[in-house]
Amino acid sequence: MILGLKKWSSPAKLQKTVLDMSSAAAEPEPSALKKLSSNFVNMFPVWTALSASLALVKPELFTWFTTGYFTAALGLLMLCMGITLSPKDFADVAAQPVPVGLGFLFCYGMMPLLALGLGKGFSLSPELLAGLVLVGSVNGGQASNLCTYIAKGNVALSVTMTTATTIGAIFMTPLLSKYLLGTIVPIDALGIAKSTIQVVLAPIVGGMLLNKYANKAVTTFLPLSPVIGVISTILLVSSAVAQCAQPILDAGLGLQWPIIALHVLGGLVGYFVPKALKFDEVTARTMAIETSMKSSAFGFLLAKLHFAQYAARVPSAVSVVWMAVTGATMAVIWRFIPVKDEK
Repeated sequence: MILGLKKWSSPAKLQKTVLDMSSAAAEPEPSALKKLSSNFVNMFPVWTALSASLALVKPELFTWFTTGYFTAALGLLMLCMGITLSPKDFADVAAQPVPVGLGFLFCYGMMPLLALGLGKGFSLSPELLAGLVLVGSVNGGQASNLCTYIAKGNVALSVTMTTATTIGAIFMTPLLSKYLLGTIVPIDALGIAKSTIQVVLAPIVGGMLLNKYANKAVTTFLPLSPVIGVISTILLVSSAVAQCAQPILDAGLGLQWPIIALHVLGGLVGYFVPKALKFDEVTARTMAIETSMKSSAFGFLLAKLHFAQYAARVPSAVSVVWMAVTGATMAVIWRFIPVKDEK
């Protein structure tokens, strides 16, 4: 037996094998709570669809989630994102300038123009058109990071791209709203910028500071942050749908189709353009999800606070649902398609 062992393994290799086996044996099994949390998070598109359907049928169950709670939940989502970040993450933006820059262009160039074209192509009213363009003009959604993980994409790149577009929203969303929508509905560009700083930038910075100066507490809390994020998202989706339940039903398929098209076409462009530019499969999947999934809940809040017409918030409420469904569908399909070695 010893002679047979010598045929295939040197002492150094044998020692490494033993160490690897010992290391693997020493790794603790995930706790029941962690498994339960993971399963709950992985099912977030299902919870989103169920809660949205319930909000349409029984809107009174979620109308208590008013603007104050809505703003707080968005801030909590950003805080949960912020505690996973450090200044190094911002340095990573410079380390991968091409995919991040292209994703930024998709987010604030292609998607707003696509929304404008779809809205006019489907002959939406000025108020609904304004709301649809606003959806196209906001930053990438935080749920994209989870969908990227499910799709076997580059999670670090996803977080970096989401961070870049989130910071960019401070300048780009008011700018796009002013120049694309200023002649359609009154726009409070300064108010939008102020809300973006309060809801987006401040919680992210706060989370980063907690990560740096209270790292031990953050490390303890970190496993629960995705669950809190999913619950916050469910409430955001349900609240947005409940507050616009009747207008959503009244708008019918005439509003549903352009919003579905916005997210589906965004995902297709986000995938095939990078592939044409010779990006690898993992990067293309990541960019597709990032392009398709917008922070529709943030768009709803902005429309609610700064658009005079009530109907302007309806596209964001509809988009909250279709954004999650589209991203989850891509993630589930890609989860079962192996990534080929492209080296």
